[in-house]
Amino acid sequence: MTALGRWLTEAVPRGRIAAFRTLVYLFVAGDLVFFTPWVRTHASVPGELYRPLFVSRLLHLPTPTEWLITGIFWTLLALALLAATGRAPRLLGWSVFVLYLHWMIIAMSYGKVDHDRFGLLVALAVLPTAGRARHGDPTRTEAGGWALRVTQIAVVCTYFLAAWAKLRFGGLDWMTGSVLARAVLRRGTDLADVIAQVPYLLIAAQFGIVAFELLSPVVFLVPDRWRTAMVGFFYSFHAVTMATITISFAPHLVAMASFLALERIRPLVLPRRLARRGGREAAPARTAATGPDPVVGDPGQTVVGGPPAGP
Repeated sequence: MTALGRWLTEAVPRGRIAAFRTLVYLFVAGDLVFFTPWVRTHASVPGELYRPLFVSRLLHLPTPTEWLITGIFWTLLALALLAATGRAPRLLGWSVFVLYLHWMIIAMSYGKVDHDRFGLLVALAVLPTAGRARHGDPTRTEAGGWALRVTQIAVVCTYFLAAWAKLRFGGLDWMTGSVLARAVLRRGTDLADVIAQVPYLLIAAQFGIVAFELLSPVVFLVPDRWRTAMVGFFYSFHAVTMATITISFAPHLVAMASFLALERIRPLVLPRRLARRGGREAAPARTAATGPDPVVGDPGQTVVGGPPAGP
């Protein structure tokens, strides 16, 4: 195997796949309910306003109707919750990917196309190939490693291609213009208002954004400990973005978790520990309520269920 092949299929613990899979599918369910419930309003939009994306035209997908959108919503919600359990990873995984892709095509075929869902869609496409995985399983898998690596590449491409688009369509004027100033005026927070008052700070931030996006592939070249720090910087960048101009990039942040050692997170461990601790605490309480057990041979005591002790 070539060096590139070894890099693409670098084995990871199956527990990491299980944790990432649960995170991704739970987000899909949450996305339907909290982030993109507005897609359901397209059911009442006239069909002539539908402008299908290229992939929709390629697949000859029908114009959305109320029955189609409602059916996708409820079916996808149920399947995503089932897939989060790790059962039938291929069957449920492929089903969720196909339905969520259709959901996104409907969402983005009325004018605006968001680029923050590219990494999540790639994750949904490759997770079914990772096979079965249990939380906390240290066994390493190359198939799972490939699924995570492809997702990581999609995450980095989201940054790099965003910078390419800025320079392609906006040129150098994107960095010296008033892009962030307009964003602050449209949806800025109190923190953004304070930052905007600092001379040339927004211009410097625009240069910094393009530099950050162009240099994002460096995350694959640094040692592991520095890679974790860089991913932490990626998350902090989006935290600042949310705190200033209220853009969340939530799907992208979920896909970016493919860089993290998620196998250390075991969601069932804490409930089990609490249950065992509750059982241990309940046992002395029952003993105190019923009194100490009688001792055989102790004068004056009676053995429960037996004859009196002594002659």
